[in-house]
Amino acid sequence: MKLSITHETHYRYTTDVEQAHHVAMLKPLPLAKQQVLWASIAISPLPETQNESLDALGQSRLYFEFSSAHRELLVTARSEVITWPLAPEQQGKLDQVVLPASAAWGDVAEILRYHPDAPFLDAREFALSSPLAPISGSFADYISALAHNHYQVLELARALTQKIHFEFKYSPLATDVHTPPAEALALKRGVCQDFAQVMIACLRSLGLAAKYVSGYLLTQPPPGQMRLIGADASHAWVSVYCPQNGWFEFDPTNNCLAGESHVVVAYGRDYSDVPPLRGVIRGGGAHEMKVSVTVMPEYG
Repeated sequence: MKLSITHETHYRYTTDVEQAHHVAMLKPLPLAKQQVLWASIAISPLPETQNESLDALGQSRLYFEFSSAHRELLVTARSEVITWPLAPEQQGKLDQVVLPASAAWGDVAEILRYHPDAPFLDAREFALSSPLAPISGSFADYISALAHNHYQVLELARALTQKIHFEFKYSPLATDVHTPPAEALALKRGVCQDFAQVMIACLRSLGLAAKYVSGYLLTQPPPGQMRLIGADASHAWVSVYCPQNGWFEFDPTNNCLAGESHVVVAYGRDYSDVPPLRGVIRGGGAHEMKVSVTVMPEYG
């Protein structure tokens, strides 16, 4: 599937921003499951300085700064990506998906904890607590019944994905980007970021490794209606590790595996590692931010 993506972030300030430093993570990653045909980021006004580099995981990030006064900032990221579908038996809702056999979750947790071998070093980092996906008893309690009934890592991840999908209510006004996952767990409400971070925290509380995945999702308009420009949003889901299977991606918001409709931008421990845009400014007073995302299939 060829997908065209446009992500616009527009800030308006009530007073002059005298100085600003920003980092954007908005370009899709080149991966085995997705090919980035091209990607660009346009910034208005034009920054005095901008520099593209790679983070510790080899992911693109753009640093830019302003030293002159401005009252608006528009960042527009555009890209075109080809994604490949999952195997037929792994498409659809999770209760219909055939997962490969995987190791017992207790064995995987033991490997990650006690075997600091090179093959597991990258995974071990994602088994540790992080600011927005911490290890705690409340998350261990939430997953405990599932852990007794589902011994294989991927089956446990499937069960947890479904539990969060059916027990949590999608509610954009219930949380924000700073809401701790413990609060989202208590509320049983939130958005994809909350669902992903609760799932990661639960898996880590058993000693398993899980990544936060930041990206985009091609959504389908209701039957008979046109696809709306700018109506989509950034998306988040979870990548779970098993030594014999590698990383496997689950989407608790949509109760499915991440497939050709999912476009990966970045992996992190949680949202705080990979926000699309972050910054520090001096001045500006109050501000208004509008974000619009359009993911469109390209034909021909």
